[in-house]
Amino acid sequence: MEVKLDKQYPLDVDSARAWALLTDLKAVASCMPGAEITEQLSETSYKGAVKVKVGPAVAQFGGTVDVIEAVASERKMVLRGKGADKGGSSASMDLTAVITVDPANPAHCVLNGQAAVIVNGKFAQFGGRMMVQVSDMLLAQFVENFRQTALTLPTAGGTVEGSAIQADAAPLSASGSTPAAAPVVAREINGLAIFWALVKGWFSGLFGKKA
Repeated sequence: MEVKLDKQYPLDVDSARAWALLTDLKAVASCMPGAEITEQLSETSYKGAVKVKVGPAVAQFGGTVDVIEAVASERKMVLRGKGADKGGSSASMDLTAVITVDPANPAHCVLNGQAAVIVNGKFAQFGGRMMVQVSDMLLAQFVENFRQTALTLPTAGGTVEGSAIQADAAPLSASGSTPAAAPVVAREINGLAIFWALVKGWFSGLFGKKA
């Protein structure tokens, strides 16, 4: 089953800091609930894992993420990820992320993302509509974590949200970008919370149609 997503998220952070965070894949992964980069295989290839918690049980998915393209002048990143769990389910994703200046506020930016996700195995049984709903919830949390983390990076003037921290006090990553000063701690994705949110959404839609 294939699901396509096309999202735009306005951020109250400048495009330079958003791009600096986007090019640090370890910091970006920490913004997604349950995800982490476990190993860097090359300059453009990484191994990662995602944990999903359903009650007392925890499932773990392992896979790889490859940087297909990174164009600093366009603030454009193209990624390809794929992974599988021990139960035989698998997923792959082609993602294009572009950071643009917010036309309504030049001091802010917009995170634009286009993704094609292919899911096989038990997760494909949920159907495209439910997969989109789950993706929307996870992406909303990711974007909020991304926003908060980007705000901790030094600005062009060398300060962090009005503090006196100097830009050269923050260590640089291997790619030359400044990583997040206080990355968000990755936690497992709570499957029950997602399921309950979907159930409530389904009932709301059902009663809304009857009304």
